[in-house]
Amino acid sequence: MAATAALFVSDVHLQPGAPRTTRAFLDFLERHGRTARQIYLLGDLFEYWAGDDDLASAFNAEVVALLRSLSDLGVELFWMAGNRDFLVGDAFAAATGARLLPDPSVLTIGGRRLVLTHGDAQCTDDIDYQRFRRMVRDPAWQQAFLARPLAERLATIAQMRAGSRAAQRNKTSEIMDVNDDAIAALFSQSGTALMIHGHTHRPALHRDFHNGVGTERHVLPDWDAETMPMRGGGIAIDESGQISLLTLTAPEPT
Repeated sequence: MAATAALFVSDVHLQPGAPRTTRAFLDFLERHGRTARQIYLLGDLFEYWAGDDDLASAFNAEVVALLRSLSDLGVELFWMAGNRDFLVGDAFAAATGARLLPDPSVLTIGGRRLVLTHGDAQCTDDIDYQRFRRMVRDPAWQQAFLARPLAERLATIAQMRAGSRAAQRNKTSEIMDVNDDAIAALFSQSGTALMIHGHTHRPALHRDFHNGVGTERHVLPDWDAETMPMRGGGIAIDESGQISLLTLTAPEPT
């Protein structure tokens, strides 16, 4: 069996209020991450991220320490911002040893050229969300927001999350999914036939044709180990380019 060239995970939504999910993720990295050459965290690893000055909180420090231990073993870590943790910055990268990636990013892994994206930019039917995304991804907005006290930022984020949950109740699942034309455009712009993304919480393999070329689009699962059945896992590419799904298993009791 070929060695794991790269491991892909997204939408874990780590937070102190989800201890089983945290344990499952830490166990998953122990099982699969230490033997991978590279790990790609494709957004929403955290339920929220208020800024790199929150690195010292006990919960965040635990996650950062685990990621650092993987880096120290020689595993290359790559980070792509999601819609919950887009305020991760250089201090987080330095603490974990991760390299920050732009969204989208085109890479070659296991001899296969592919494009990576979190996936929220392709949900173009959700006009309200795209307006919000443009605002919070603006460097001037981020600079002003990060200049506010941490406690104030945390309170604002809690309000934003509550507002987002309320808004989603009035949106159809189709609106919150990726748009076919946006996906086709990304395939065309990137010149690839393989895509990996998260965000939608709809894990699947989509095979299609774009510009006369057969394409594969792998959607990563979201994570929730607080209830049964558990959700979560990731995707691995081995050195021969073979893609496999890694499912989530319950961690051993402590």
